[in-house]
Amino acid sequence: MKKIKNAIDWLLPPYARLPALALILADIVCYYGTKAIDAHRVLHPISTALDDALPLVPAFIFIYVLAYAQWALAIVTILRDSRERCFRVVSAVIWGMLLAMLAMLLYPTVMTRPQVEVRDLATWLLDRIYRADAPTHVFPSMHCLCSWICFRGSLGLKKTPPWFAWAMLAFTLLVFASVILVKQHVWPDILGGVAAAELGLLLTRLLRTDRLAARLDLSKGAEAPAA
Repeated sequence: MKKIKNAIDWLLPPYARLPALALILADIVCYYGTKAIDAHRVLHPISTALDDALPLVPAFIFIYVLAYAQWALAIVTILRDSRERCFRVVSAVIWGMLLAMLAMLLYPTVMTRPQVEVRDLATWLLDRIYRADAPTHVFPSMHCLCSWICFRGSLGLKKTPPWFAWAMLAFTLLVFASVILVKQHVWPDILGGVAAAELGLLLTRLLRTDRLAARLDLSKGAEAPAA
């Protein structure tokens, strides 16, 4: 049991557990809350000439889905790096999601997606995603917001080599490509996601909301074991 506890503490130290839970709750509220509130409101169609010209590339659905693994890996790595970084990044993500939710409520959007003929694993997975996720509230892209934060939060990690952040950037750029090549978003949604993330970081720095998170830390000085 002690080995299991030590492994859990190494993976996600006590100070990071409430912040991790806060991230999950913020994502649920932002995604499902906006859809519930705007269920009967007028949705504004969005499209650009560039997006209309881009082809549907079903293979990119694997990148789109693997983004969830990127978020899990990056967030755990960031949160266990230090208390200071944990609270700063969590604060930025929550601010970013609040801003994204505000944008979705002020200007709820919808986009037209192509019909998918299921021929192989990629098109089958794409069809599953289309059925599970309605093409509404697409601005800004939550995929792009979260992946960009994974990169920005990984810069300057103490317990992880520098290549990790640049791997996060490379994969984030692939995520940006995936959201438009699988027709889940249009390119302005990418800019919106990055802007929400950067504004979240800025508000955290200006308002020092990471200090509020630190005051709510109940872990009593427990720290992650050295890597």
